[in-house]
Amino acid sequence: MKLPVEGCLLRIFIGESDKCDGKPLYEWIVVKAKEQGLAGATVLRGMMGFGANSRVIHTFKVIRLSEDMPIIIELVDTRERLEGFLGLIEDKIDAGLVTLEKAEVRFYQSKKTGQ
Repeated sequence: MKLPVEGCLLRIFIGESDKCDGKPLYEWIVVKAKEQGLAGATVLRGMMGFGANSRVIHTFKVIRLSEDMPIIIELVDTRERLEGFLGLIEDKIDAGLVTLEKAEVRFYQSKKTGQ
């Protein structure tokens, strides 16, 4: 797959305890992205955060270990493909934040076989 230089970054902020079809929402989103043939996805677990539904700051400190840490899912592809993908998943996100930003794609490649 070749990505144009002017790509797009879809960033989804949700909670670790969010579910879809009985599995973690972040996992469901990444599987759907793969099924849709998107260029790639990465899931990041936040160390600390709060959002629109949070009354407290969720943290990874041992004294107060949260059971609902922030999760960020980043997907890069073309704007058109990401907007289409967002249309497929947005009704599964009950609470969170979604951003769509321009991204300059410097390169997108895999290791060549036989090396």
